[in-house]
Order: sequence, then C-alpha cells, then structure tokens
Amino acid sequence: MEKTKITEINGIQLYNSFIAGAQRIFENQQLLNKINVFPVADADTGTNLASTMRSIVNAAQPQANLKLTAISLADAALTGARGNSGIIFAQFLYGFSNEIKEEETLSASAFAEYMKNAVRYAYEAIANPMEGTMISVIKDWAEYIYQLKDHIEDFLKMLLDGLIKAVESLNSTTSKMAVLAKAGVVDAGAKGFVVFLEGMFDYFKSGQAEIHINPDAIVIEEAVDAISHDDITFRFCTEAMISGSNLKREDFARVMEGFGDSMVIAGSPSKMRIHIHTDEPWKLFEEIANIGTITYKKVDDMVMQNDIASNRKYPIGLLTDSTCDIPNDLQEKYQIQVVPLTVHFGDEFFIDRITIQPEQFFKKLETSKVHPTSAQPTFPEFVNRYNYLSSHFDSVIGVHISSGMSGTWQNSLNASRKAMEESKKKISVVDSKRLSSGLGLVVLRTAEAIADGKSHDEIVAEMETWTAKSKILVTSRTMKFMVRSGRVSQSKGLLGKLLGIKPIVTVLNHGKTEVFGKPFSEKSSMQMVMQEMKRFIGDQAVWGYAITHSANLEAANWYASQMEAVTGQKPVFINQASPVLAANVGTGVVALSVLLR
Repeated sequence: MEKTKITEINGIQLYNSFIAGAQRIFENQQLLNKINVFPVADADTGTNLASTMRSIVNAAQPQANLKLTAISLADAALTGARGNSGIIFAQFLYGFSNEIKEEETLSASAFAEYMKNAVRYAYEAIANPMEGTMISVIKDWAEYIYQLKDHIEDFLKMLLDGLIKAVESLNSTTSKMAVLAKAGVVDAGAKGFVVFLEGMFDYFKSGQAEIHINPDAIVIEEAVDAISHDDITFRFCTEAMISGSNLKREDFARVMEGFGDSMVIAGSPSKMRIHIHTDEPWKLFEEIANIGTITYKKVDDMVMQNDIASNRKYPIGLLTDSTCDIPNDLQEKYQIQVVPLTVHFGDEFFIDRITIQPEQFFKKLETSKVHPTSAQPTFPEFVNRYNYLSSHFDSVIGVHISSGMSGTWQNSLNASRKAMEESKKKISVVDSKRLSSGLGLVVLRTAEAIADGKSHDEIVAEMETWTAKSKILVTSRTMKFMVRSGRVSQSKGLLGKLLGIKPIVTVLNHGKTEVFGKPFSEKSSMQMVMQEMKRFIGDQAVWGYAITHSANLEAANWYASQMEAVTGQKPVFINQASPVLAANVGTGVVALSVLLR
C-alpha cells in the first residue's frame, strides 16, 4: 500500500523534525570533530554543533503556530550557538523564521521558498564566505529544493531528493578546498548540516513518532583528536552574545574589522552573536561594549589546545586558576592549563586576563562608580576542563588559590570527582593555601617535578609540604580596597587611614590572611618585608622566589634586586597581579613570595 503523502506540516511537526536532526548531530559529534580541518584544525565542529542543538532541545518551545515555532527554534539556536558552524546555522534559522509567514500549515513549496530566502541571511553573517564549506552546501540544498517546489508536493520526496543533492554538494567540498583535499576529508560543518538533514528526513520517513530527548542526558563531547596544522593566524577563538535595541550587523562588522579572521555575525536587532579569531579579545570587547550589553563571552586558546593535542610533553596534566599570575611563556613551556576567574563591575563582567588585562582594569578602576567584585569558575567549567585534560593525559593534578579565600578549590575538587567517574583517570586537587606569586611558585614547582619524571603520587605527597616551606608577604599603599572587599573591617580601615598605615599582609599556613605589620611609609613597609624574608630564609636553600604587583613595577624591581643579593638567584618571574586580585587589594600592591627547597 502506498504511503500517504505529507503535503503540509504544522509547527509541532516542524519542531519534531528539528529535534530529530539535533539527535543525529549528538550521535555524530566524534566524527565531525575528527574531520574538522577548516578554518583551523581545532577538532571542535561536532562539539560546537552539538552545543547549538542542545540549546534548541533545552529552550525551543513547540507550538501549533508555525512562525512562533520557527522563531523559538531560531532564538534557541542563537542563544546556544557555538563556533563558526553553530553561528552560521543559527543565522540560517533566523532567516527562515524571519521569512516565514503567519500561517497554520506549511506546504512543501512554501518550505522550499523560505529556505532559499534564508540563505541570504547566512551569507550576510560571514565576512568572507568560502565555497566548499557549510554555507555552500546549505545554498546548494536550498536552491535545489526551490527548483523542485512546483513539481513535488510531498515533503518526504522533497527532503529525500534534497538530501541526495546535499550529499553530492558535501562530497565536492574535498576538491574545492586544498586544506580538505590534503587531509582527505569533507568539510566538517557541511557534514554536520547533512547529518541534520538526515535526521529530519528520518523523522518523516519513520512515521513522525514524537522524539523525547532528556536534556540532562545530552553529552557534549569536547574536542580530543586535533589534526595538526601548520599555522594558526590568530590565537584566540572568541565569541560573545550582545543584547540591545536596534543592533546592526554593519556596526559590529565595522568594529571587528582588523581584529582577526573567521568573522561571523548573526542575530536580530535585539540579540547578536559574534565569532572571530583574534589575538586581542580584551581590546575587541572594549569596542563591542560601546554597541550593546555583552551577556556572554567565550575565549579559547587555540595555540594551547593544538599544542596539547599534537605535542603533549608530559604524561601528567597540570591545571590551576588565573590567580597564579604565572606569565604566558612559562604556562606554554609546561603546558599549564589555567581556568580563569571573572571580574564584575556591576552588570559588566570580564574573564580574568583574557577579556580584561591588568592595564585595562586599573583604568576602569579609576573611572568606575561601582567597586569591582570577583567570581570563581563554575562547576561545569571545571568539569569540561578536566574531561578535556583526561582525554589527553594519563592523570591530572589541579592546584588552586587558598580555599580560605575562594571557593575555586572546592568547585575544582567537586568537578574532578565527576570527571574521574567518567574518564577513570586519576585526578588530584590540591589546596595551595596561597595566592598570586605564592600559588605561582607551587604550580611551577609542580610543573618542574612533572617534567623531571616524578610519579603522580610522589608529586602530590611533596606538594603537601610546600605550604610550610613557603612564605608570602604583601605590601599595600592603602587599606581602602581591603576594606571595600571585606578583607579588613571598616573600623580598622578607618583607623589605618587616620594613622597613614601602609599595611603588610601575610597568608598563614591555614590559608587565610593576617596583618603582619603596620608601618607608616611604603619604604619602611618594604624594608620590613625584606627583614622578615631574610629571617625566614636563614641558612636554608631557596627553590625560588617570585614577585607580583599592581601597577608598581618600581617596587617589584627593588624587591628583585634585594632578593638576588640574598639568594644569588634571579626571580622565577615578575608579573602584574591578575585583575581578580587587584579588585580586592587595589593598585600599588606588591606580593613577594619565597619557596624553600
């Protein structure tokens, strides 16, 4: 018996067909990641498309009204869009939702017309559209079903013929781009679109059975097998969501031009999603903030990701947080992974050392009417990072800012337990009971031990003794910021201001701060610190010392010269303190840390 033709669909059927497409993406994440070589081989196309689809599953609301359903699907896709492919797909859906008319049902002919018209929106989102990629396969598919619209009334027949054309277009991507031909693969984003179409087709072919996906059961598989590439033109894969009124693509394009490549801008007048590869995400976000309110930011270091995937140096992975203040060259040398905290000025938020640098922070601190606050990385952020590291390393060690000052260590510990259950890899999370240069020294000594070939358990056992072998002293020009951040009481702060006290703060071995001294000048404060450090060192061997500062390089260099005279060693590093720390102590602060052998 011949199957009944499907000549019209309603909003519920449209929604279910998209969920079926999403399900197929979830099932093919690994394959899409594995073949991802364009625009850079960072092996994340499957992850990005799956994240976009997860947002559709979580947020889109099926309704009988076709236009409302299409708008809901497009808005959900834009909210969760990730990567080039996810944002292009979201913009294509936005075009479809914008073109679709107010009607109860959708004919195959109208579906084809709206999809063809939506292609223009997707092309407009991309700064430099490349043939042989996802966008060209979307165009070939949409134009082909448009040609069929006056000859085919059956949705199933149209989707089947369109799918055959899409597969043909997909296969041609290999010959259209040299990078795909060299790797012997098709374009990953284009493959993802074809996979989505397969899911839509199967939904109608199998009798339109309603699909139920448990959002909590959706697993997003982070990129694992990066295909090595010769040249990353810009370091950071940068994304953001911006809300506002009367947002215009051309305004974003004007601001973003010159910052990098792989630029994609998608969205509506009230919500925009941007993607770009750039070396200076902090400067870009400064400019973007003048257009609208940034509600979401994501910045991935593609150089570090590719280095770990294709050139792993050690069997043990090392994770810390941005309060360690370790310079970038040392992070790269030891492949240290850093999870950033965030800095908040009211509703504005910044990713520590990624979307705001110390110099920018100090300028904003001077002009802002709102005192900044900081926030620890979230549990999901740590789970994702541990899952990523577990896929590349035999085991992982995490070491963080003192648990007495932040919940970062606890979140990391909780996340490590979940990651261990899933990966079956050993993960140890250590409370350094230190911060800034003190934490940095512990992290670098751990990195050195890993490089020396010591075992995971040997290193963790030694780390427990390093707190007692270390000391950190922090000098400050004022108590104002310590009072604001709650580190010092209002009454003590007022007394300190009246007396002109330049406090010295130390971090005790239980991981909490205490006022060490109360000199009346910065010079006497620094001399007192050196006297205490000489006493602490005595005749013992020093592993290393490090200095961090908040816009006070002169004092940092003075400490370095004094310590070199005492130890005969150059500092392990001198660096600006992270904005997260400066938010709590202000400018002019210097932290001197020593770690004994």
